[in-house]
Amino acid sequence: MQEPVVTPAQLRAGRALLGLSQAELAERAGLPVEAAAEAETKRAAGALEPAVAALQAALEGQGVLFLDADGGQGPGVRLRRSGLPDEGLRPDQLTSDNDI
Repeated sequence: MQEPVVTPAQLRAGRALLGLSQAELAERAGLPVEAAAEAETKRAAGALEPAVAALQAALEGQGVLFLDADGGQGPGVRLRRSGLPDEGLRPDQLTSDNDI
């Protein structure tokens, strides 16, 4: 079964989450900037598919998760959580010093 292709909007959003320029992402993916720009503006078809796959792999390598359109919410992106979740302060740790 073929993996679903990410959308141009997902590529742009993933790049934005990491604060990368098109040139920086293209370099990380081993592509010319023009290929990255085209992949971010057009649906993948034929010749664009390898560029989209390279961009997706580069973004995923930096922690971007691509979400499919399940649940009717539409496709999206998010960053993979690293480390343990922040559980905040326990009640016995609350003081006037750490009250915001």
